[in-house]
Amino acid sequence: MTYDAVIIDSHVILPQGMVDKNIIIDEGKIVGLTHDTPACDNKINGNGLISVPGPIDTHVHYGVYSPINEAAKTESHAAAIGGITTMMRMLRLGDPFTKSLQSQLDAASKYHYVDYAIHASIFTKNQINEMNFCVDKGITSFKIYMNLGGEIGHVYMDMPPDSSDLVAAQVDVTDEIVEQTVKTAASLGCPVLVHAEDYESCGCGIKTAKEKNQDGLHAWSESRSTESEAKAIKTVSKFGRDYNCVIYFVHIGSERALAQIEEERKLGTKIFVETCPHYLTLSYEKQQGYLAKVMPPIRTEKDSKAVWSALSNNLINTIGTDHVANQLKLKLGGDDVWGALAGFPGIGTVLPILLNDGVNQNRITLEQFVKFTSQNAAQIFGMYPKKGTLEKNSDADITMIDLKKEKKVTSDLFGGFSDYIVYEGRILKGWPVKTLVRGEIIAENFEVIGKLGHGKLVERKIN
Repeated sequence: MTYDAVIIDSHVILPQGMVDKNIIIDEGKIVGLTHDTPACDNKINGNGLISVPGPIDTHVHYGVYSPINEAAKTESHAAAIGGITTMMRMLRLGDPFTKSLQSQLDAASKYHYVDYAIHASIFTKNQINEMNFCVDKGITSFKIYMNLGGEIGHVYMDMPPDSSDLVAAQVDVTDEIVEQTVKTAASLGCPVLVHAEDYESCGCGIKTAKEKNQDGLHAWSESRSTESEAKAIKTVSKFGRDYNCVIYFVHIGSERALAQIEEERKLGTKIFVETCPHYLTLSYEKQQGYLAKVMPPIRTEKDSKAVWSALSNNLINTIGTDHVANQLKLKLGGDDVWGALAGFPGIGTVLPILLNDGVNQNRITLEQFVKFTSQNAAQIFGMYPKKGTLEKNSDADITMIDLKKEKKVTSDLFGGFSDYIVYEGRILKGWPVKTLVRGEIIAENFEVIGKLGHGKLVERKIN
């Protein structure tokens, strides 16, 4: 028998540790691990490289500042170069799902280099009533934005396919909407992703800071205090307990938020926690300008240390990027921090940052790296063991890493929509050099060689 491909001579990371075996691939699946080199059409040299289960970026915004038929191309291109094999899109629609979802799904299906999944954002009572419609379409996780309401309910929704007009909206995600979303998700067996910032506290904080003419990332952080995170965490965790719903906190980056989450876990809420590379590497004490404006804000060096500590002690489950495919002209459209756009690109740099600052500094092990970037996400979001592992019969999503490779970060390295990157000029050690999605090499040595449209919507089980 001749197999499609065999990866030879790489170090393979399995849940139980590292093994030196060859990976046999056939028809997009992993057929087995062996010490032999069976007959194959494509021998992939892994000498000196580490093979890990395909990383899953749990948190990506694309389709907002360019339509999905263009954004899927550019952002999955950046993902492939960065070693990401599945990207999870935060879909935001102002319309009913029954009206606008199908056109988004159809457009997305043709333009991804890597696989993808979708979290549907809930803004209205009508959308709560359509959550089962989303599940029927393969969307089995939902997102709520507790930061959007009252005077600070402004948000950009995803553009309709083939359009290039921004879709500005005003929303009001009240506690009632939060509770009903959690209740409905629980009845459907789906997790709820939560942006945990209390919009009333943030609204007051921003008003006060503007009245005092404060500016800069420090002012931005102070205006959206860590207490506003803790308050939102407390509110939604209670609903999680009441309805026995899994709560997944996105982009957690402060010591105070982590402490509140531990309290809620002790009270019995089923909680998963995601952090992002920027909370591990950036602080307002060191960043100049407004490029690193994000919600929740980057905090202090002390907070970064707390996040690293939680990560190395496995109190955090996943790493998402909160990647936003936007551009400088819009990002810095205002005159001060209040007028700058929140969010920045990051899908291309998440793995090298974790390898450089984490694995290569002995803050996390390679086994932990696999859990945070792949295995845990696959398990939480119903993709395991198809994704998230290199075991027999799993999808052959494999990223091959060179721990010694040094490279300078530039925004044009990834070929995404964005024309800037907050890590510009940083030299990082440890990079993905080959990205395989279901057995096909999609990117190699910082070049995309796969075909557009190879990426498919991942079928997910309800846990």
